[in-house]
Amino acid sequence: MLQAFRVRDFRLLWCGGLISSLGSWLLILAIPAHVFQVTGSLRDTGLTLAAEYLPGLALGPIAGVFTDRWDRRRLMIGTSLFRAGAVAAMLAGISPGRYWVLYFALMAENAGGVLYVPASRARIPAIVGTGTMLSSANSLSAIAGGATQVIGGPLGGILLAFCGVRWLICADALSYLVSSGANLMTSQAGHTNTSRANAGGVTSVGDVAHDLAEGARALRGEPIARALLPVTVVFLAANASLSAVLIPFGVQRLGGSEHTGLLLACLGIGVLLSAPVLRAFLNRAQVRNLLAVSLTATAVGYFWLFTSSSLARALPAAAAIGMFGTMSNVVPLTAIQRAVPNAVLGRVSAAFVTGEAAASLTGAIAGPFLAQEIRLAGIAAVASLVTLGAAALTICTMPQIRLPLLGQRADSASPPA
Repeated sequence: MLQAFRVRDFRLLWCGGLISSLGSWLLILAIPAHVFQVTGSLRDTGLTLAAEYLPGLALGPIAGVFTDRWDRRRLMIGTSLFRAGAVAAMLAGISPGRYWVLYFALMAENAGGVLYVPASRARIPAIVGTGTMLSSANSLSAIAGGATQVIGGPLGGILLAFCGVRWLICADALSYLVSSGANLMTSQAGHTNTSRANAGGVTSVGDVAHDLAEGARALRGEPIARALLPVTVVFLAANASLSAVLIPFGVQRLGGSEHTGLLLACLGIGVLLSAPVLRAFLNRAQVRNLLAVSLTATAVGYFWLFTSSSLARALPAAAAIGMFGTMSNVVPLTAIQRAVPNAVLGRVSAAFVTGEAAASLTGAIAGPFLAQEIRLAGIAAVASLVTLGAAALTICTMPQIRLPLLGQRADSASPPA
């Protein structure tokens, strides 16, 4: 599972991503909690969620064009610096009456992420290749995600109480500066794009339109990507609907915020457990079968968790959701990275980022509304059935192929160090 750490550039990207992700998790609970504590308004608090997802909807496809046209290393450095500045601007927006500054800063931070994420998804296979090292890289990324979730969310809540939101904002801004520095230390070897703009050309509106059309053709022409996009959107909409009511569920059903923190920690533990499972099966199982099993197990976990009335029953359900839900995200990501040519991978990845943002926003809005109408058990049943539908869609539309057979490039584009 540690195979990808042999590549120096991946080690740098992983460490930088781990630190910036931890900084972001410190604010994931702290910013909405601060707004709610000061205003007492669910509307004002909910706007923080909208500010996170709207940039993905507005900028996603265009971001993919620039990801494929510009030097990805420089793009990742620049967006990390931009996000550091956007987070620092939040300091001017945490006072009552100035939350419009906070919302704009949140949108700016996430706009930078819309550019960074597809660039990262496209650059990693260019660095480590599309063979067994890619499975290792994505498994290690899952470990980083689980670790930051286990530590960052609860730690953010604790530090918010003891240090205040200003210190957390400064910590997040610093984490983006560290990420930018880590990207700066990587070599140019992981960038394989040969578009006109990289040779010094200017990107015009016509170029953008042409590249968008080319990316759409690439998405339609690759059966795996074409099948995975609707599956991913359906699954993430169901997941977001339950995520939006997870905190009220923990407080009302499980006995308060302390137990809710344990619930979030178990979700993170499940993410950590997914890493060795992914490493074992990504190179052996067929994409269709592995994804269908992961989605089915996640659906069972949803219903199990939200029908639990005790912490002893809820915690293993949360761990199962963390593990199988992560697999349901990583399996499609690895398949796309292996199946899609690197020259258009940024645009295809950006299409998925846009779909993910739309699904997450829809689910986050629908979840609380449905929970009021049909209660938590009812929305858990709906989300479970929708996720089972995503599993059935996978079986019906995905070609039968093993992940290692998708990529023909070498295991490493950079020499290990």
